[in-house]
Amino acid sequence: MELYLDSANLEHIRHAASLGILSGITTNPSLLAKEDPNVDIKKRILEIYDLVGGHLSVEVISTETDGMLKEADQILSWFPDATIKIPIIPAGLAAVRKLSDQGVPTNVTLIFSANQAIAAQNAGATYVSIFMGRLDDISQESSRVLEDICEIWDVQGYDSEIIAASIRTPIHLTQSALAGAHIATVPYNVLMQSLKHPLTDSGLKTFLDDYAKLQAEINKIGALTKPAEKPNLTKPAPKNNRRGASGRKPQTQAK
Repeated sequence: MELYLDSANLEHIRHAASLGILSGITTNPSLLAKEDPNVDIKKRILEIYDLVGGHLSVEVISTETDGMLKEADQILSWFPDATIKIPIIPAGLAAVRKLSDQGVPTNVTLIFSANQAIAAQNAGATYVSIFMGRLDDISQESSRVLEDICEIWDVQGYDSEIIAASIRTPIHLTQSALAGAHIATVPYNVLMQSLKHPLTDSGLKTFLDDYAKLQAEINKIGALTKPAEKPNLTKPAPKNNRRGASGRKPQTQAK
C-alpha cells in the first residue's frame, strides 16, 4: 500500500517528503483554504508539485460538468501531470468519462459506498477515494465498507486504484492496509503518530544509556591499563665549568 499525504501545508509536505516514504499528495479546497483563505491556488499547487513530484490530486470546485471540464483544463495548463479530483455526483461522473476518454487521470472523491465506487470505476476513474473517518462519524463501520469494496475489486478485476481517505487515526491506516487498499492518503499528524510507539522510544533510550555506560567502562579500563612512563636513567652530562685538571679555573694570560 502506497502512502500519500493529504495536505496543502508546505512545511508538512517538505518534512514528510524528506522521510522518503511518500508516493504522492492529495489536496482539496478545504485544505487550501485552511492554510490561507487568500492563497494563490496555482502558486501553491506548483510549489507542492515541486516539493514532491509524482502523484498530485487537485480538486475542482464546480458542480456542473462543463465547469469541471474548464477547471480541469486550467489545472492541466499549470502542469500536465495533474490528477483531476472530482466528486461522485452525476455531473462529476460525466466529467470523469470525458476526461478518461482524453487520457486524463481522475480521482473520484467523497465515496461512501460500494455502489458509488462501482459507478466511478465504470465512468473510467483512475482512482476511487473511500472516506473512512466520515463514515465512522455516522456510526457506519468504515473498515467494513472498505473491505467490501476491495473484495468487489478482486472479484470483478477492476483496475481503478482504491484510495483510503479521511484517515483519522493510525488504526485507520492499518485497517486500510488489511482491507487491501492500494493507497492511503493521510494527514500529517496521523502520519507522524503512525511512526511512533512507546516501546520504540524506551528501547532507543535503553540502547543509548547502555552505550554510554559501555563507553565509560572502556575509558575506565583504558586508564587503568595505560603503561606507566619509564624513568629516565640516562646520566646528565657534566656541566662545563671550564676548570682544568687541577680543579682550578684556567688563568687568563696577561697580554
